[in-house]
Amino acid sequence: MKFNLIIYRYIFKQLLPPFFINIVFFSFIFLMRQILEITNLIVNYKVDLLSLILIIVFSMPYFLEFVIPMSIMMSILLTFIKMSADNEITALKTSGCSVYNLLPPVILFCFFGFLLTGFMSIYGMSWSKSAIKKLTSEIVLSNANMGIKERQFINNFTNVMLYINKINLTDKTLVDIFIEDQRTQGTVSTVVAPKGRLLSHPNKLLFHLQLYNGTVNQVNLNKRTANIISFSTYDITLNLNNIINNSFGKQKSSKEMSVSELLLSIKNTSKNSSEYFTKLLILHKKFSIPFACFALGILAVSLGIQTKSAKKSYGIGVGLICFLFYYIILSVGQVFGETGDYPPVIGMWLPNILIGGLGLFLLYRSSEDHFTGIFSVINLFKKKH
Repeated sequence: MKFNLIIYRYIFKQLLPPFFINIVFFSFIFLMRQILEITNLIVNYKVDLLSLILIIVFSMPYFLEFVIPMSIMMSILLTFIKMSADNEITALKTSGCSVYNLLPPVILFCFFGFLLTGFMSIYGMSWSKSAIKKLTSEIVLSNANMGIKERQFINNFTNVMLYINKINLTDKTLVDIFIEDQRTQGTVSTVVAPKGRLLSHPNKLLFHLQLYNGTVNQVNLNKRTANIISFSTYDITLNLNNIINNSFGKQKSSKEMSVSELLLSIKNTSKNSSEYFTKLLILHKKFSIPFACFALGILAVSLGIQTKSAKKSYGIGVGLICFLFYYIILSVGQVFGETGDYPPVIGMWLPNILIGGLGLFLLYRSSEDHFTGIFSVINLFKKKH
């Protein structure tokens, strides 16, 4: 028993360094997707450093949900590849230690990954979504130009439609502005100006738009009259309540809901609607992805043990391919599950069943001192050529 504990401690300690390295590496890869957006916020909108740090922190649960299971798998795979290459697996087998005796530290390691992923999936994702929504609305309010897009018809303001051809980010001026204002009952006002400036009043949720050297075309629908007015300066006030509520509304989306809120929402949603299947998918996904740590971990053990006959880089490649296979099945199940053509429970749990079943089969083959099916096919193919 003491001998086993020494082995368990040794394996567990070997798993930790590659795990942290993989977490940092894969997190960096996922963060690279946001580099352009972050650069745009810094250069064009002068967003402060604290807000940028908060955006990155709030975004972490999104990719850690997948990074942690991936890191668990790669850490186990790398550890057992190293042990196989150093003939430590052979030595342990010679001393009477079977492949199954090596599993307890792996299961414990996967359990910690399961807890971390579960925390990110169940609590982190909902907290992150709400926090990003709140922070983004604050940034938009503090920087008026971020709420206005070039060459887009913006109709989020009540009875006001706005179009801006260009935003000069150097001096924050607006170029070629078109506004259709129907806030006065029975009157439609069309405002055209070559230049303008946008000021915000965050505390009052207002945009103050100041236009220069333009014209106002007023049409009175009741009196059937029309007027054209030229101006050197024209001020118009736009209320931000609608645009904030539409983009960052108080009503929680399915991804923001806790498990209890999601269950209640599913209960109150029609079972034949796409919304029902989407919510059911989100619910099952919160639990199926954490359990992937066990499925991927078992598969990594069997692949790592048998990689001695192949190059180490080949074993790592196989591990990445297996994770990609898992992700593809999960994505396919999610796409078809949202339409109701595929039961959400199967779509979210089938990847775990397939990967876990493959891992157990290959582990059994390893315990019988047979090459795994994957490597046997490759070796057979090499012999024929």
